[in-house]
Amino acid sequence: MALYQNFLIVASKLDLAGINITTHLSQLGNFNFYLCDKEAVYTENLDMDKINKYDFIIFASKHQSEKQEKTLSIHAPGNWRDADFGGEKGKVCPTSALFVKQLFEKLNENAEKHDLTRHYKVTLEATHHGPLINKPCLFIEIGSTEAEWKDARAGFVIAQTIRDAIETFKENPYNEIAIAIGGPHYCPNFNKIQLKSNIAISHIIPQYSLPLNEEMLKEAINKTEEEVDFALLDWKGLGNAEQRQQALSVLDKLYVRYEKIEEINKRG
Repeated sequence: MALYQNFLIVASKLDLAGINITTHLSQLGNFNFYLCDKEAVYTENLDMDKINKYDFIIFASKHQSEKQEKTLSIHAPGNWRDADFGGEKGKVCPTSALFVKQLFEKLNENAEKHDLTRHYKVTLEATHHGPLINKPCLFIEIGSTEAEWKDARAGFVIAQTIRDAIETFKENPYNEIAIAIGGPHYCPNFNKIQLKSNIAISHIIPQYSLPLNEEMLKEAINKTEEEVDFALLDWKGLGNAEQRQQALSVLDKLYVRYEKIEEINKRG
């Protein structure tokens, strides 16, 4: 995999967090921005000619949740099942496990440095929502209410994280590349592994998207830029016994090696 040379930061003009992040980022250096007029989760709102000129797309965005938790989060876009918020059913975007990992490490580092971890949860999220594009990409978000979206410190920390990750991104031959299956939408077990091990995680298929089928597994693997070494299973978060067995049979059928989180934790 060639290193990415040209990054594009995309935000919607309607998105308070996106504007907050891009405003701070524009003060940190010369970056390529694309501010779209409508919501960026809908593919039809994007100028694909503009997007296709770049190697990697970073969507700077707000995050909304019913619980209204304060979060700084990263995830790949796509839909394992229904496409209620942009994109297409059962289709996900290409993403890079290595870039997700390095961005997540920087986000944790910068949030701690600026004392934001007292207020915000730094987390990966399962792959969800649109748009559907054919360029490697990810979302980096501030959640979950207007107060957080406009929080200047949160906007600065995300901007600094984007800058740092772009400037220092490098290939790492020592990383094992994994897709992740199971567990809740915010991924406490996968967060730990992404931070504390040499495993780099790309797409995450959460428990609520199970049962696993062949198409989902193929999408997760084929839309990871690097060659996937194995599937990482949150065994306790794989649903009932039937869903666990279903997941294993799909993995076996496609000859995908898998490891349970407990086994990874015992390594370290």
